[in-house]
This record gives sequence, structure tokens and C-alpha cells, in this order.
Amino acid sequence: MKLQQLYSLTRKAIDDYHMIQPGDQIAVGISGGKDSLTLLYALQGLRRFYPNPFTLYAVTIDLGFDNLNLDRIKALCDALAVEYHIVKTDISKIIFEDRRESNPCSLCAKMRKGALNDAMKNIGCNKIAYAHHKDDVVETMMMSLIYEGRFHTFRPVTYLDRTDLTVIRPLIYMREADVVGFVNQYKVPVVKSPCPADGHTKREYIKNLLREINRDAPGVKERMFTAIQNGNLEGWNL
Repeated sequence: MKLQQLYSLTRKAIDDYHMIQPGDQIAVGISGGKDSLTLLYALQGLRRFYPNPFTLYAVTIDLGFDNLNLDRIKALCDALAVEYHIVKTDISKIIFEDRRESNPCSLCAKMRKGALNDAMKNIGCNKIAYAHHKDDVVETMMMSLIYEGRFHTFRPVTYLDRTDLTVIRPLIYMREADVVGFVNQYKVPVVKSPCPADGHTKREYIKNLLREINRDAPGVKERMFTAIQNGNLEGWNL
């Protein structure tokens, strides 16, 4: 995927769901993975010509794993002229040593989001950009159907009244394959997650299940995404 295509898909999502207003202070939560770094590239490029001016920051919540090296992420943020913040935490120790969680992902996500929200407020941001793409939207809907018995997924824009922050998801029109193509073409410096639970989650199971369904019924993920947009889910109607 070319940069221009990345900008186009990202801008369409931003415009369709009114994600950015003039003067917004937006932070991208950088995990080091392909999705968050692609989002950083997209917003950094858009801010140069988007009609609503905004300020961009990058923030990484360091979970405390010893083998996480963020030097390449720092270098990338310097090259893109994006202010970069690293927030040190003991989340990994709490989850894997103190509590010894057998299903660590839910608690980790909650603690990570809490730390990220606190960091955003300290920087002075009013919006957080999450790097969820189209596949994430559909996978979350399938997880909700299978494990909760309801038709639900996250919204393109979510206001968090407790923290007075707004979450935006500008990559919702991009497929995961698009992200992979962009990262490979532009040699984006992806940092592999050091978490021992990485790749062994319910979401990974759903991802593989959808891959199998899509083999038998090509295009099913696109149709599911359309169903979400047309399904009267709060925040999704155009």
C-alpha cells in the first residue's frame, strides 16, 4: 500500500465519523506493533494538509518487560517530528508475578488503558487515537456474538466521560492486509511484543476462525463490516 492510499483511507474514516476538530491535541498509543506505527505515519502525514489543524503526540506504555527496546521507535518519532513519551509501569510484574493471572489479557488491557489515559491527561491531550483496523472491528463483533451473545463492537468515536477524553479509530477502513503491505513496503520498524501471552488469546482464535470462513465464503469479512455499519449500532450510522 502506498502512502497516498493510507492517507486516503484514514481521511475518509476521519471525515465520515467527524473524528478531528480544529485545535485537537491527539496522542497515538504506540505499542511498537504494525498497526500503531501505521497509524502514526497516517496522522503525521495528514496533519500537514488536513483542514482542521491538530497537534500529534506518541505515547508508549512500557509494561516492564526487560527485553523491550524502543530505540527504533524513538528514532522514527524524531524523524517524523512527533513528540514521544514513554511511561514506565510495573504492569507485567503485577500480572505475571504478583497475581499470576491465568487469563492475563483482560486485566492487562484495563491497566494499560488506565495508564495511557493518565498519560494523555498529563500531556494535555483531549483525544487518543487507537489503531484498530477493519479486521479488528469484525473480530470484536464475532467475539461479542460467540462469548457474550450480543451483536456489538467498539465505536469509531467514543467519549470517555470519566476522563473527559475521546477515543478515535482512524484505521477502521483499512484491512489488516493493507497494514502489513504498508509496513513491508516502507520498512516500518516494528517491535515484537515481549508479552508471553502474545498470539495465544481468544482474539487469535477468532482471527483464525474468520480466516477459515473467508476461505469458504470469500468477502465475508467485508460483508460483516457492512452489516455493522448498517446494523443500527450506536455510533456507526453514517
